[in-house]
Amino acid sequence: MRGFATTQILGILLSLFCGILISRLITDFYTNKNRHFKYFTALSSRIFKHAAFKFIEYRRIAYGISVVVLIMGVSSFFHGFKKGVEFKGGRSYIVNFHRPISGDDIRPALQKALPGSEPEIKSYGGNEQLEITTDYKISDTGKTDSLVLSALYNGVRSNLPQNTSFSDFVTVKYLAGTKKVEPVISEELEAGAVKATIFALIVIFLYIFVRFRDWRYSLGTIISLLHDVFVTLAVFSFAANLVPFTLEIDQHFIAAVLTVIGFSMNDTVIVFDRIRENSHLMKNATNAEIINQSVNQTLSRTIMTSLTVFLTILILFLVGGEVTRGFAFAMLVGVITGTYSSIFVAAPFLVDFAKGKPLGDSPLTAGKPGAGAEKAAAKAAITASQAKS
Repeated sequence: MRGFATTQILGILLSLFCGILISRLITDFYTNKNRHFKYFTALSSRIFKHAAFKFIEYRRIAYGISVVVLIMGVSSFFHGFKKGVEFKGGRSYIVNFHRPISGDDIRPALQKALPGSEPEIKSYGGNEQLEITTDYKISDTGKTDSLVLSALYNGVRSNLPQNTSFSDFVTVKYLAGTKKVEPVISEELEAGAVKATIFALIVIFLYIFVRFRDWRYSLGTIISLLHDVFVTLAVFSFAANLVPFTLEIDQHFIAAVLTVIGFSMNDTVIVFDRIRENSHLMKNATNAEIINQSVNQTLSRTIMTSLTVFLTILILFLVGGEVTRGFAFAMLVGVITGTYSSIFVAAPFLVDFAKGKPLGDSPLTAGKPGAGAEKAAAKAAITASQAKS
């Protein structure tokens, strides 16, 4: 998870650098030559440019769907999950086959030799070694290590050199390493995963509050994120035995959930920013009208960003192999629900909790020096953006 998080951080920083500097340089280069970018195709122009969908009018239906999601999310804890090795314990073996080999070559035989277990297989230090992780007989009492090792040997024997006996297999020449994840350690990992998710939600709540100076935005964001998490949990609980691939709660799943939280929050903040800006421009409009227009104005960005991420993760899901398939599936579900919650949950939530209060500057900032200048700057920026469109 730490390696994945490091990659994500580097990706975000590089994306920010390119978005602020590189994209600006390219845009200036084209516009200085009197060449202009076309931001809408004929199709997208008909759908998004003058979008006027009435999202707020259908928020009651969205609330009903969210209640069902909440019930299913809570029910998933009673229904149970298919936990991975990290969360229920297991054994890991490093096997050297002394020839190039892939996990797909041995997976069918291992599944037959280790019934009831979905072994995780990945390359280790080269294309001749594989790390095989399984939870086979981890819950059984007694001395089961030798039984599991014997079953492992039966599963890989056909891919070992001829006449390789069990005694030969357990030597360092073939069995290069082994380790066991005890249930006590898995409980600590599970507690750490829950703490990480809760901590992320708290930090996001504080960040949104500092940015918008309004607890309603923070609460709407958290409800939206919990909606996304509950959908993902419900899918992994109730669909675990319905899909032809493994849906396990493991470290990949936790990484996917945290990534979905970040993705959904980013999309929600874009909508909230436009709501705050429009609240200064649409003085005589109701909160519902302001929010509805803001969602429509950011709809193209929301759909196109989500579609791009969805297609990328879909490719990973189709060709990434068994190890990343559960992670990719959780991301696919999260992208869909994150897009839905940004449009139908987070933004409409402000209508019913605004209670007639303005959606822009709160009393904490309205009287501060420079507040009027910020409003004027926001109005000028929106006017310029609309003129370019």
